[in-house]
Amino acid sequence: MSALICGSFAYDSIMVFPGNFSDQILAEQIHVLNVSFLVPELRREYGGCAGNIAYNLCRIGGDGEPMGTVGHDFAPYASWLDGHGVSRRYVHEIEDAFTAQAYITTDIKDNQITAFHPGAMNHAHVQDVPTDAGITLGMISPDGRDGMLQHARQFAEAGIPFVFDPGQGLPMFDGEELSRFIEQASVVTVNDYEGQMLMERTGLTAWEIADQVDALIITRGGEGSVILAGERNIEIPVAEAAELLDPTGCGDAYRAGLLFGMMSGADWETTGRLAAIMGALKIASHGTQNHSPNPESVRQSFKKNFGYDPGL
Repeated sequence: MSALICGSFAYDSIMVFPGNFSDQILAEQIHVLNVSFLVPELRREYGGCAGNIAYNLCRIGGDGEPMGTVGHDFAPYASWLDGHGVSRRYVHEIEDAFTAQAYITTDIKDNQITAFHPGAMNHAHVQDVPTDAGITLGMISPDGRDGMLQHARQFAEAGIPFVFDPGQGLPMFDGEELSRFIEQASVVTVNDYEGQMLMERTGLTAWEIADQVDALIITRGGEGSVILAGERNIEIPVAEAAELLDPTGCGDAYRAGLLFGMMSGADWETTGRLAAIMGALKIASHGTQNHSPNPESVRQSFKKNFGYDPGL
């Protein structure tokens, strides 16, 4: 099977403020806020959901390609993808735009202030799903609003099953649009906060959503995840991580595990546990693409955590 992962590519500039934001903000002056934080630590990482998911999937031997729009500044990221064997066949450059950029400042209590410039991501709709390219599974991850709507429709019209992963893009859509995504999708995956928002906007319960798809998957951070499939409520335990360094990108690594399990024909119990393993391997490294999973490390970690060979 071959997967097409529609979503964003982005540069993440991550800064660490060695103090508390609250100590620098005067509550009585919040109406004229003007603050500056000295950030001696700065990292620039390669990110974006399509890039992150494809990186993880390719590292463990999955056949998947990302599709997204990038800017004229994409060359360093392109070299990174090439060096790690990630296809750029469906990466389209917008000459007069920047690649999406996230500027994230974190204090010592893990509070975050983020500014996000979508840039070329807003042009996602200039690309169509290549329905004649042998794609057997799709994924709709956070991207330009018009692109997400268009690509979901194209997957559905072509009869290609896809995973709807709205992520931080979920607030862009109203209840009717989200209901349509659910009708078109084969699988829906959200975190617990996104799941609650999805239910509120559509007026559907979790089980009513699950009844329309093969599976509804809800991640719950350190409490593991749950898969509602058919009439089954499958609890997926969290996998043990070597270190707890950086949760950024764990959701994308988890989703790569989902895709790999689905493409391998694994049952939902094994697929969910494989996804949990990918999240645990990611959290032990800073950034979203600095860890180096491989089929053997995933297999060993799976057997250690869950006591059986996933047979993938």
